[in-house]
Amino acid sequence: VQLQASGGGLVQAGGSLRLSCAASGRTFSTYTMGWFRQAPGREREFVAAVSWSDGRTNYADSVKGRFTISRDNAKNSVYLQMNSLKSEDTAVYLCAATKLRTTAARAQYDYWGQGTEVTVSS
Repeated sequence: VQLQASGGGLVQAGGSLRLSCAASGRTFSTYTMGWFRQAPGREREFVAAVSWSDGRTNYADSVKGRFTISRDNAKNSVYLQMNSLKSEDTAVYLCAATKLRTTAARAQYDYWGQGTEVTVSS
């Protein structure tokens, strides 16, 4: 599975962005898809994941109620709608794929895309 993230940019605090991740490969629909982020000088952290089997989602506490992950298996794509953005959301966002359920553990993701940069100005 190859992954390509896009949609990042510069936005003011309180604004919104929608990230997209396009996947190649015929078996996309059998992978749980996740979003992670990495800010300068910090470790990569889990943001959200959506299961391939039942659409179940999992979110980091820091984004619950503000971010929504979704997927479109027909388009081999996963999305991250980010609302009410804060300066602390500034990071490079990466999409990833795993055969496991909606795990937050980055070590359990097998495939990673390149990141898309999100900058939130205060």
